[in-house]
Amino acid sequence: MNKDQVEGRLDQAKGKIKEFAGKVVDNDRLEAEGKADRIEGKVQAGFGDSKEAVKDKAKAVIDKI
Repeated sequence: MNKDQVEGRLDQAKGKIKEFAGKVVDNDRLEAEGKADRIEGKVQAGFGDSKEAVKDKAKAVIDKI
């Protein structure tokens, strides 16, 4: 697991909490910030997943050589 995966998943969790809090207190801005944080976290985690996949593929190729 790399830094981007960890930070992305943390941002997703933070976004869910913000979004829920915004709904509870009826604050549209807080809810929107939560949604944005979730999306940003999902993108960052996906980037980290892609980096990890490339690293794994490269290692497999090198191991074959």
